[in-house]
Amino acid sequence: MAKGAQVKRGGVGRRLPGRLLPRLFFEAPPEVVGPRLLGKLLVHRSRNGLLAGRIVEVEAYLGPHNNPPDPAAHSHRGPTPRSLVLFGHAGHAYVYTIYGRYFCMNVSCEIEGRAGCVLLRALEPVAGIDQMALNRGVAVDGLAPEKLARQLTSGPSRLCQALGLTRVSHNGLDLADSASRLQVRDDGCAVTEMLITARIGIHEAVDWPLRFAMPEHHCVSGKRSLPGRRVSLA
Repeated sequence: MAKGAQVKRGGVGRRLPGRLLPRLFFEAPPEVVGPRLLGKLLVHRSRNGLLAGRIVEVEAYLGPHNNPPDPAAHSHRGPTPRSLVLFGHAGHAYVYTIYGRYFCMNVSCEIEGRAGCVLLRALEPVAGIDQMALNRGVAVDGLAPEKLARQLTSGPSRLCQALGLTRVSHNGLDLADSASRLQVRDDGCAVTEMLITARIGIHEAVDWPLRFAMPEHHCVSGKRSLPGRRVSLA
């Protein structure tokens, strides 16, 4: 668990943890925003209480203005009805459907008109774990904390299901708005090192080093010991 992390099985009341990240935080290229997001909190004020997870793994996807454009990015052919939110203001949720039934969530980056995003690949559950387990259909009893955490939020579709995120309800929400039910916040968690490796689960630009993770964290998707380059953030 990251330094400064706290885990709560139930909700945390109406008071949100940490401080809301400003729009300026997201108005940078995704390969810059991605590492910055490690250790931050994704907070969902759901109808069943407050759910929160610490971001421990992300992937950056570059916009079509880059040279060369990122062929794995949804925005690489320009604005479409599906990807339009990526070309708007930074700091918004881009939620899309995969396999016709699951969802993945990205955070939009760059200034308006210059699409880019960061895919959230894994969270460490911080608040509302019992509700996350209900959302995922996972039995809490008998599971060690680390194993339970992996079952809940290790993987982009798992974390969306755990937090109750869908395209219909959450795509386009402003993560930098204090009134939004979905926010990214900073509670002061210190991340001193990250691992940089190639992206996974794609078929193009597979060798681009745009996946960022907290090294050997138990919630990182796939193998816990990832190959890659360690970089100090201290």
